[in-house]
Order: sequence, then structure tokens, then C-alpha cells
Amino acid sequence: MSLIKELWAFMKVRKKWWLLPIIIVLLSVGALLVFAQGSALAPFIYTIF
Repeated sequence: MSLIKELWAFMKVRKKWWLLPIIIVLLSVGALLVFAQGSALAPFIYTIF
């Protein structure tokens, strides 16, 4: 949790708001890969990347 707090503080102080969409996309793709790993959709998701 401290990493998230430090990242938020960095973006707030340095005005690096363009990092937020990049972080959100990376987290959502990572979550998609983790949750679809054991499902029948896994071969189709891996072909996207």
C-alpha cells in the first residue's frame, strides 16, 4: 500500500497526471491475464497479446 501512496504523492506534487491512464491500463491488463488464466478464454486472450 505504501507504493500506491508514494506514487499518488509523486503524481500530485510533480503534476504527472498523464501517468494515471497508463497505470490503470497496465493494472487492468494484468488483472485480465490473472483472472482468465484458469478459464476457457485463456487461449483467446493470449492471442491478443
